[in-house]
Formats: sequence, C-alpha cells, structure tokens
Amino acid sequence: MAALARWCVRHRLVTVLLWLLTLGGVTVAAAVAGPAYSNDYEVPGTQSGRATQLLQQGFPGLGGDSDTVVWHTASGTGTVRAADVEQTMTRTLDRIGTLPGVASVVSPYQGQGTDQISPDGHTAYATVTFTHPAQDIPAPQARAVVSAAKAAQGDGLQVELGGSAVGSTLPSGGHLAEILGVAVAAVVLLLAFGSLAASLLPIATALVSVGTAYGAIGLLGHAMTVADFAPMLGMLIGLGVGIDYALFIVTRHRRGLKRGLTVTEAATSAVATTGRAVVFAGATVCIALLGMLILRLGFLNGVAVAAASTVVLTVAAAVTLLPALLSCIGPRALSRRERRRLAAHGPEPEVPTGFAARWSAFVERHPKLLGTLALAVVAVLALPTFSLHLGTSDQGNDPASSTTRRAYDLVADGFGPGMNGPLTLVTRVHGAEDKLALDNLGTTLRATEGVAAVGPVTYDTGSTTAYLNVVPDSAPQSQRTSDLVDRLRGQVLPRAETGTSLDVHVGGVTAGYDDFAGVIVGRLPLFVGVVVGLGCVLLLLAFRSVGIPLKAAVMNVAAVAAAFGVVVAIFQWGWGSEFLGLGRAGPIEPFLPVIMVSVLFGLSMDYQVFLVSRMYEEWLETGDNRRAVRVGLAETSRVINSAAVIMISVFLAFVLSGDRVIAMFGIALAAAVALDAFVLRTLLVPALMHLLGRANWWLPRRLDRVLPRISIEPPECRAAHERLGDVVAELAKEQQRDVRDIPG
Repeated sequence: MAALARWCVRHRLVTVLLWLLTLGGVTVAAAVAGPAYSNDYEVPGTQSGRATQLLQQGFPGLGGDSDTVVWHTASGTGTVRAADVEQTMTRTLDRIGTLPGVASVVSPYQGQGTDQISPDGHTAYATVTFTHPAQDIPAPQARAVVSAAKAAQGDGLQVELGGSAVGSTLPSGGHLAEILGVAVAAVVLLLAFGSLAASLLPIATALVSVGTAYGAIGLLGHAMTVADFAPMLGMLIGLGVGIDYALFIVTRHRRGLKRGLTVTEAATSAVATTGRAVVFAGATVCIALLGMLILRLGFLNGVAVAAASTVVLTVAAAVTLLPALLSCIGPRALSRRERRRLAAHGPEPEVPTGFAARWSAFVERHPKLLGTLALAVVAVLALPTFSLHLGTSDQGNDPASSTTRRAYDLVADGFGPGMNGPLTLVTRVHGAEDKLALDNLGTTLRATEGVAAVGPVTYDTGSTTAYLNVVPDSAPQSQRTSDLVDRLRGQVLPRAETGTSLDVHVGGVTAGYDDFAGVIVGRLPLFVGVVVGLGCVLLLLAFRSVGIPLKAAVMNVAAVAAAFGVVVAIFQWGWGSEFLGLGRAGPIEPFLPVIMVSVLFGLSMDYQVFLVSRMYEEWLETGDNRRAVRVGLAETSRVINSAAVIMISVFLAFVLSGDRVIAMFGIALAAAVALDAFVLRTLLVPALMHLLGRANWWLPRRLDRVLPRISIEPPECRAAHERLGDVVAELAKEQQRDVRDIPG
C-alpha cells in the first residue's frame, strides 16, 4: 500500500489524468451504446414463469406493453356514453392509434370493448398496446400518447393514463437527490476540517469514481440482465461509501501533517494505515453484495455485480486518486489556523479532548446501563419487521398527484380493485375434451371465493394454447389476492384438470411477484448464512480474535432488523409515506430484503472495522483492554459520526428521486447507518468490550497457528503484536513456574 501511495504522489498528474481519461472514456462508451436495462422478475420453473412462456409462444402479439387511457365524468355532468364525450374520446383514440410505436387501441365504444364502461356509466377505459415491451419504448413515443390523451381533457371530463410506458414519462427528481446529498456532505466536511481544499477532495474522489461506475453499469446492461434501478442504487452506495472512505484517509493525512510529517510522508502513511482499513472494509461490502450470486436469480445477479463494481472503483480511487490530490494541495489540507499553530509551536501529539473523550470515559464507567439502553432501542425499532409482507407495489402506490395513481384509483372505483391486476390462466389444449373442460372451468371460477369476474377463453390460431383472465375482488397487492392464487393452484385447478390433459398455469402480476418472493424467501437462510459466515472469517483473519467477529455478526443482524422495521413502518404501514411524497402504504418489494441484507451488512462492517482497528492498534501497543477501548472510541467517534452524518444525508437525499424503490433503499440505509454509528458502535460495542475485557482478543493457540496472517495494521504494528505475544507467553510461563513452586 505504501509503495502504491508513493507512486501516486510522485506521479500525481499522471494519476489524475488516468482517472479523468477513464471517466471520460467509459461515459462516452455508455452514451454511444445506450441503456439496456431490464426488470425481468421471471424465475424459471415457477407457475407464473411457465404461464409467461406459454403466452409468448402462443400469442406473440401480446409481447408489447399494454397501457390504459381512463376517462371519467363527474356526477351530474352526464355519462361517458354522452354524444359529446364519445365523439371527443373516439377522435382522441383514433389519433393515438396512428402514433408511432402503437400497435392497437381497443375502445369501449367498439363491439369488443363494451365491458370497458363501468356499471354506473361514469368511467371508461381504452387499452393501448405498443409494439414493444415497456423497457424498449422510446420516451418520446410514450410522451406522445400521454399528450394526445391529455388534450381531450376539459370541463367535466377527466382523462388519466396508467401503465408501465406511461409511468416512465412521470417527472422524477432528476439529479436533485445527488446534488443535495453532495452539498450536505460538503458542509459537514468543511465543518470537520476547517479547510475548503481538504473538504472538496473526498467529494471529488467520490464523484470521479461514481461517475465511472455509472457509465460502466450502463455498459454492463448489454452483457447481462441489469435492473433499471441498478445505476441509481450504485450511485447511492458509491457516493455514501466513497465520501466516507476518502474522509477517513484525509483525516489520517491531516493528523500526520500535525505531527510534523511532510506532505508525501503524511499521504503515504495515511494510505498505508487507514488505506488498509478502507480496502478491507470495501472487500467486506463487495463480498456481501456478491453473496447475491448464490441465489442464482438473473435479475439480482446484475444488481450485485453493478453495486460491487461501484464499491471497487470507490476504493481504488480512495487509495490512488486521493493521495495524488492530497499532494497537489500540499499543506492546505490543514486550515490556516492549524498551519499557523504548527509553524509557531511545532508538531504536537493529537490527544482526544472534548465531548469524544468525555463520552468514551462515560461509557467505560457505565457499560451495563448503556448496553441495556442500546439493546432496548434496537429491539423497539426491529419490532415492525415481524409484520413484513412481501408483494408488489404498483401504480396504486404512486403519489396522489400523478396521473398513473389517478388512473389506478378511477379503475378501482369504477370496476373494482381487481381490475388493476387480473390473473391470467394459461394452458396447452389437445382436443375437444380440453375445450369443453375450459368452458366448464369458467363456470367454476365464477363461483370461486375471491373472484369478481372471468373473461372469455381465447385460443391461438392453431387452437393449441388458450388463456382466460380472472379478475379478483381485491387489489393486486392484497393478501386476499395472494390467497386466491393459492386457492386456484391448490384446489380449483387440480379438480378441473382431472380426467383431461389440461395443465393450467396461473400468471399475472400478483402470481409473478408471489412466486418471486417465494423463491427468495426459500433461499434467504442460505444467503444470510454465507454472507455472515464470510464476514466473520474476514474479521477473524484481520483481528485474530473469536469474539470480535461474533459480536460484529450480531450487531449487523441487529442493524438490518432495525432498518427493516423502519421501512415496514413507513412504506407498509404508511407512517408518513404520503407526507414524504412516497405514495400510500403497500407491501415491500420481494427483492428488497436480499439487496438490503447485502448492502446493510457490508456498510455495517465499515464502522466495525474502523472502530475496532484503532482499538486493536492500541491493544497491540499496550495490552490494556480498557485503555484500548477507551482510546479507540475517543479517537474514532468524531470521524465516524461525521462520516455517518454524510452517509445519512446522501441516503436521505435519494428519497427525492421520485422512485419508490430507491426511496426504500435510501430510508433503510439511512436508518441503518444512524443506528449503527450512534447506537451500536458508540454505545453497545464499547460497552460489551469493556464487560468482556481481555476475552475480546482471545484466540485458541492451535487456531492462531493455522490461520493465515492478513492484517489491517501496517508492518510496524504487526511487529509490536508479535513482541507483545512473546511477552504475554513469557509471563504465562513465569506464572506456571510460580504455581509449581508453591508448597503443596
């Protein structure tokens, strides 16, 4: 690490130029290639997956995205069948049908669409089918449909639109989230350092690395399935950890300057010490993220690789670009007052003072009380996790002001909540007996509990594949709809298939998300075990202790549980979700637990590594556990708290992105970091370490001899560790001799 830092310092202009060229090259390549994101939640082997495959094979025309144009007349102003309304909407739908990218429009005023008018006559909808799936529809084509439909709106006539393509046209927060998060981080850094030059370096490093990663994720989408929220998630994680990693290194560099080191020596020393912890922390985050690969779900594989690539680039920038920039600004990494004090009084040892020192001493005096208090806070925040309900959050969860939410509500009010997410039953047909059985199935379905309506059976051109739509009497994200899916699969359809060659598969939005959630929940224990186990092994190798990794695993699980509790309270229970502009309450996305466990476990490891590594250094030098915990907490708490404030600010800023999924990530990450930094690492961890004493650093001798030696601390600290171990061993031998010399 030291050699790498020295090279980057000596060739600082080359280092900076290489990073800028990489950023520019990747950005240009991504712009030329264009985006290729895909939200493919299909899990091979599930019922909904087989239903989708059968539909694609038998009805290739259904492959395009289907959106809806909904219009409504208020009470007392006539119905949608009024001549003026019918003429206006017929002209509008004809105009939409001629637009580029539109394959067909089914109007309620035509023969096949007469059931698209509500029983009260005040709401109607038309189905607009595009020629391509939603992710392949150019934004101008979708906006043209929205503009044409909205032009029909007038006095007494409300026109709204829903569907995936329409949803892509909704205004987002743009880059407001990133700008706000970076601005808050800059203010915190300026207050922490007192130097404008030093405060800008972590931000510059993070922006270069995250910008490079953003372009790389766009290119990755051409090689594998990458979700459309992956770039935003990568930016969310990258800005948070990138600024934090740089903050830790700059803090160590400034400490070296205050001790009288030259700029080159201080930068090299910072990378050789804190840079090691940064690399180690980044490795734990990447391992946690890449743990998603063991789930063998294509949708999550792309997210894992994209997020891990972002972390790798932020770590690389922190240990290469940052020391080069530090050498460029020279002594200006210190504030003017600090430079004047250094010139007047010379180097002075930096002794922890103020609130950090007092707090560390307070924790040392009251470990049991503070540990109990911290456990109580974690338990209360984690309670909502027990009511976690996985499901699909659809456009009914959009903000109340959006056209997609208004269209959703109009359809639900006029036709019933199930119309927003009908189930699709698909099967192969092998003869007249199967067709007769399907007709009888329709009659059976109409009498089934939870079914509001059943559509006609539709056959492909060769009459070898058929499907029919079943409209539930509950919303797509309702538990009643999930119960209906289970009832159809477990009771109704098996009876209908008896004596025939039918093999009916249940598809649709709710069925697809339920299958996806079922697969994830089934594989979640293995995933969590692998991620936690690998993290423990890394900490065991780094700190040569059994207690440290076990405590870290428990703390990280606690942070994840509490973060999920906050997400459930806001998004599932709806506590403040409308106020925050996040739409109304709804279930939690099925893929969120896996991604959040990966990200939160990795980020929770960061503060554990930075806190315990300083304690470990002090323990190696003195062998005094109480002093190691007290000094480690006093010296790291301020920078950890500053880093936490930055990370929380960046994460919360992404709530303004306008994307519900990204907002879930932002709030969960912010809650986890706040709990981790201000409760777990500054309260519970030091309290437990005071209570356990020397047992914190215990490692069986046989295991110590077998384990490979990879340490976070630099070589000089490892030498001190070896000397300390020799001293402890010699003291133990003397004690044994003394015991033998005692007369029996």
